[in-house]
Amino acid sequence: MNENAVGIDVSKHKLDVCVVRGEKFKSKAVKNTPHGHQVLLGWLAERSLPQDTPVVLEATGPYSEAVAIVLADAGWRVSIVNPARVKGFAQSELVRNKTDVADAKLLARFAQRSDLAVWTPPSVAERELRALVERLRALVQMRQQERNRLEALTQPADGTIRARVEAHIQWLEREIADLERDIDDHIQGHPQLKRDAELIRSIPGCGAKFAAQFLAYIGDARRFTSAKALAAFIGVTPRQRQSGTSVRGRTMLSRTGHAEARRALYMPGLVAKRHNPVIVAMAKRLEQKGLAPKAIVGASMRKLVHIIYGVLKSNRRFDARIPMQALAIQDGI
Repeated sequence: MNENAVGIDVSKHKLDVCVVRGEKFKSKAVKNTPHGHQVLLGWLAERSLPQDTPVVLEATGPYSEAVAIVLADAGWRVSIVNPARVKGFAQSELVRNKTDVADAKLLARFAQRSDLAVWTPPSVAERELRALVERLRALVQMRQQERNRLEALTQPADGTIRARVEAHIQWLEREIADLERDIDDHIQGHPQLKRDAELIRSIPGCGAKFAAQFLAYIGDARRFTSAKALAAFIGVTPRQRQSGTSVRGRTMLSRTGHAEARRALYMPGLVAKRHNPVIVAMAKRLEQKGLAPKAIVGASMRKLVHIIYGVLKSNRRFDARIPMQALAIQDGI
């Protein structure tokens, strides 16, 4: 158990901070802005905390990452935890109140009592790649929305609007093409990203688009201790529901992990299920055992994560002979 800990409840506009020393708590709220982050560093320095004091934040995407990077760069021992872990801890503590201040205090107590992995901030190149990939995803969604609007315009009086929507779609397509070139140029301009992208693309089922998404959302997969840890981070590990003789729930994906990375993995998993010899063999074996089609797709996604981790960790291009040797004992979902 840690004597000292810091919990930070993150929202879009402010940060609620709680420092715990034993059983004593001290709270403060600062703005979630670059200036507010500097105020937070100063306030923490005034507390005279040991530099190895754990600082815990929940994973809330861009709202938490900016302050986490500032704290990590300043030398603090930052951990970004899955909100599901904190929710489980709150239930075990019988917490009844739900406020920003109470959540910060809960995070501080969680940091005191938990064994936490130290978060490694993404490199500048990885941050830039993620920004490009997320912008591309937003534009693709806009284009689909506009295409849906175009299909809904059926009346003659809609002619003027149709022309505007078509012009917007054309603009979006140009922007998407430009962004795809920028993403490719960015990856080509950074040797580590380029090498990792080439390794991922050597796997049947993984194309250039997915390689960029994987590197943007996951970063350097080598930081994980195992392929299972990476699969758990993404949320493609199996979750079983069995208890006694009465509970025989269906096994399914945990979905407790990085939602965007999991969403990006879905189509490659489908393609690999048909064209990757390792995953084709596994899918056939699971089908013979009577697994449902959706469960086989989930198992394919999980196996693909294991293969990606293997090629990145070994720094070797995909070779079907290596995973095929262990396929007979591979557990499916």
